[in-house]
Amino acid sequence: MSRLTAILAGTVLVPLAALLFFAAEAHRFVTVPVAPPESTIITIPSGTSFNQAAQLLEQKGIISSARKLKILAHWQGSATRVKAGRYLFEGEAIPHQILERLVAGDVLQERLTIPEGWTAAEIARRIGESGPGKEATVLRLVRDKEFIRRLEMDVSSLEGYLFPSTYTFPEDFPVERLLETMVREFHSRLTEEMKKAAAERNLSLHQWVTLASIIQKEAGNVEEMPLIAAVFHNRLKKGMLLQADPTVIYGISDFDGNLTRRHLSTPTPYNTYQVPGLPPGPIANPGLDALKAAVQPAPVDYLFFVSRNDGTHVFSRTLREHNAAVFKYQKRRRR
Repeated sequence: MSRLTAILAGTVLVPLAALLFFAAEAHRFVTVPVAPPESTIITIPSGTSFNQAAQLLEQKGIISSARKLKILAHWQGSATRVKAGRYLFEGEAIPHQILERLVAGDVLQERLTIPEGWTAAEIARRIGESGPGKEATVLRLVRDKEFIRRLEMDVSSLEGYLFPSTYTFPEDFPVERLLETMVREFHSRLTEEMKKAAAERNLSLHQWVTLASIIQKEAGNVEEMPLIAAVFHNRLKKGMLLQADPTVIYGISDFDGNLTRRHLSTPTPYNTYQVPGLPPGPIANPGLDALKAAVQPAPVDYLFFVSRNDGTHVFSRTLREHNAAVFKYQKRRRR
């Protein structure tokens, strides 16, 4: 081989060797999983550049090279699609999996469980546990006319329409969107069969939800809801006062847990011992069973019920029967 030939061969082999080296490095980067030293939470603030996010991932030991991740991201077209939020990294992962999570917005989630029968104030307190100022924001929004109008609701308050369920959402999820989700869930649970039953009983949506909220607060178990619904429907038909303790309690701003005769005799819009018909709005947020019972009551002619103090009730058709049950389960018990 001549000297010139050797030089030319060398100029070819050096770039080829470099190319093979970089190819091997790239293959190693994309195929060898990396695990952080321990479970690690990183926060990618809104507006963070991909370079900054990649540097943070490298610093925390989640990837081996920020520069190589940047190249991979640009090659995949994902560099501009990373979502802000708090991410938990634990265990091994290859760069492609890391990028998939960042693009999908696989951020840490919060779980919010709202029990059936909670009021808007109780829901606000629960939401408020996840961050300062959130309780006050909920209390404001549930009565905010403009916010309610945007939800296409013709009511003065969202009380009754915040559907009880378990919700999962990102930690920085806006309160407005959370309430919107709860209202949307409420509407999605109303079947055409239920709507038809409400129409047959001449119940507007607001009356329906109001009655369901009373049933929810009075019932000790799901099985009795249609019976309690029947009592209220029967009383409304006869023009009788509903005389529902939970409505009275809802109308007391400083209720201390002890319902007295004075409370029962004090007129408020929610005192169904004093005001005929349904109260002006829901007193809680009912679940699906209460909503069903409100439009599909049991076919019975009961007019009264009293608690057995074990979560069940005694139902009566006449005042005499009811007074006997009250004496047996309430007055005699107190004595």
